Amino acid sequence: MTELSNILYAVILLVSGLSCAGYLVYFFRQRKDVRQIARVLLLASGILQTLFLLTRYVLVGHTPITSPFETMVFFAWSTTWAFLTFHWRYSLKNFGTIVSLLIFSLLVVSLFASQQVIVLPPKLQSVWLPVHAGISIFSYGFLSLAFCGGVMYLILERALKRKQFGFLFERLPSLDALDQLNSHCITIGFGLFTVGILTGVLWLKQVYGDYWHGGSKEVWSMVIWFALLFQVHQRYSVGWRGRRAALLVVITFVVILLTLWGVTYLSGGVHGHAI
Repeated sequence: MTELSNILYAVILLVSGLSCAGYLVYFFRQRKDVRQIARVLLLASGILQTLFLLTRYVLVGHTPITSPFETMVFFAWSTTWAFLTFHWRYSLKNFGTIVSLLIFSLLVVSLFASQQVIVLPPKLQSVWLPVHAGISIFSYGFLSLAFCGGVMYLILERALKRKQFGFLFERLPSLDALDQLNSHCITIGFGLFTVGILTGVLWLKQVYGDYWHGGSKEVWSMVIWFALLFQVHQRYSVGWRGRRAALLVVITFVVILLTLWGVTYLSGGVHGHAI
């Protein structure tokens, strides 16, 4: 099973890299045949990532989301499928290019993490693990899309302010389409993240007997949740649109990455206090 897992991981890196390269070729050359190949490769990558997580589940005996390596792969998987499901309903010009870059980057980052299996203590072997951690990180997939849309929005807005109606202007979606993408993905991401927070609180109660343990991951999760709540409130109550909304989602996503890097990598587990 370990050998199969390693082979799948290597193939995922290869297929994801080829998909990213295909999207980049399309971005610069605008060859639709290359874009179609890139899409098929990304779908293949998503299927392979799913198979890898299943084999990892059999290997470790629990949901593979407890180590830095597993977290990055799960993050890439959630972003891949968030984009693939999003793409069925919405089509944004060249959006796949920046998303595929992010997915491939997450997988490359996972290369620098140990693939060693983390043995969970009995108190953490609970159904809350796949429910809480899975939903939380799947929410990151939609927040990843919002981040990619935010980056594209800021780049396009800068080009428009400088009256540069050339290369980027022709290849990026409209500002209005990117703003709608931001709104859609932030709303879904916030909803999923909220469910992740609530299930995490229930898990804490089961494990420690209280609803707040004061771990670093808990603290930063609440920081991220309030940042998302602020964005949703400002968008739907105050009417925030455009650059401010795009900039805020980019900053929030950077905080998410720093949280995963600082807490997950430095502590060696998903929760600094728990694993």
